[in-house]
Amino acid sequence: MPLSRKPAPFDHPEWVFELKYDGFRSLAVIHDGRCELISRNGHPFNSFDSLRKAMTAPGDGKTVLLDVSTSARRVRALIFRMIAENPTWGAPRIHGELVKLGFDLSERSVSRWVRRSPREPDPSKRWLTFLRNHREAIAAMDFFTVPTLTFGVLYCFFVIGHDRRKILHFNVTRNPNALWIVQQLREAWAFSQPHRFLLFDRDSKFGADVVSAVRDIGSQPTRLAFRSPWQNGVAERWVGSCRRDLLDHVIVLNERHLKRLMSEYVLYYHDDRTHLGLAKDTPAGRPTAIRPGAECKIQSLPRLGGLHHRYTVAE
Repeated sequence: MPLSRKPAPFDHPEWVFELKYDGFRSLAVIHDGRCELISRNGHPFNSFDSLRKAMTAPGDGKTVLLDVSTSARRVRALIFRMIAENPTWGAPRIHGELVKLGFDLSERSVSRWVRRSPREPDPSKRWLTFLRNHREAIAAMDFFTVPTLTFGVLYCFFVIGHDRRKILHFNVTRNPNALWIVQQLREAWAFSQPHRFLLFDRDSKFGADVVSAVRDIGSQPTRLAFRSPWQNGVAERWVGSCRRDLLDHVIVLNERHLKRLMSEYVLYYHDDRTHLGLAKDTPAGRPTAIRPGAECKIQSLPRLGGLHHRYTVAE
């Protein structure tokens, strides 16, 4: 039958159905006795009811009929799942996994679905993935301010490790400057190997001298983006915990008073306070007590002047 332009699709009582559009291809999927036609772009052919009812054998090469036990939607969902769980995989790698699972489809079909897969638009999740993969090599430093009884302002500097949320070093000053910060960095890693990456924001106190000192101790300085505190979330959460657990309940008298309070809080934070990010463990690794019996007594140990308590099984 020669190809010619017609005003309407060809139809005749003696023919089952014949349609000749240039570039028109379809995949017929039969599952549970139901035939579904899908275009090469993944769109269903909903208008060809007569063709779906009459199709019982492969066509002339333009239409391919497959009887498979797994629907196209299930294969597509599996491809999307592989893409979500393995962001660096491309169509060849995904196609290889599908072949090993027993699916018979071409790499070109997988490539089309890869291009149509939903992408995660939130860049913060990609940054969180980076932090989780490198947490043992990352530390962060930051400042937070504390008002005093006489309306002065104290600056608390701290360095925190991302792996166990440990406070590596902290100190308090009234006048922070670059030389003072450099000295704190030297004290933070005086007897240990520095972390590979050191995160800090774009505060003017972290100038060129501080960046040079970070390189000299063996770390790679990594500045955060503008107005992006979520990129330094571990440090920001520690500041919030410190304020909620301690600073919101006391009035700081002076620099010496704040250093004593912070020293006590760091001990409580490391040894007693459980953390959701550590699966309810403490940064220093708090041992789990044996489940007490009916006659065992639970003893409470006051911390931070009675603001918090640690509970143990009395011996």
